[in-house]
Amino acid sequence: MEKTVTRAMLGERVADATGLSKQDTALIGERMFELIGSALKRGESVKLSGFGTFDVRTRAERVGRNPRTGEEHRIAPHQTVVLIPSARLRDALDSAQAKTQK
Repeated sequence: MEKTVTRAMLGERVADATGLSKQDTALIGERMFELIGSALKRGESVKLSGFGTFDVRTRAERVGRNPRTGEEHRIAPHQTVVLIPSARLRDALDSAQAKTQK
């Protein structure tokens, strides 16, 4: 079962956990995403202790292929954001996976 967590869902969960209004938690979340985005645009890494580090990487030019037609095309070099999970997050994910496999 794959489910996507949205900003609205995060805001609701934070509001429920803190007693703040959904509007306030939405504004706080929005501002946090703005700050993270600004730091990444400046080429800085963003480390969230216990969660992971967001880093900007440059992808080199490469040749892509349309899976339906097999036609090749050039993919221009571009920057992308990667998440390097913390050890604590990796351990939590491994534990969760082990529980579902039992």
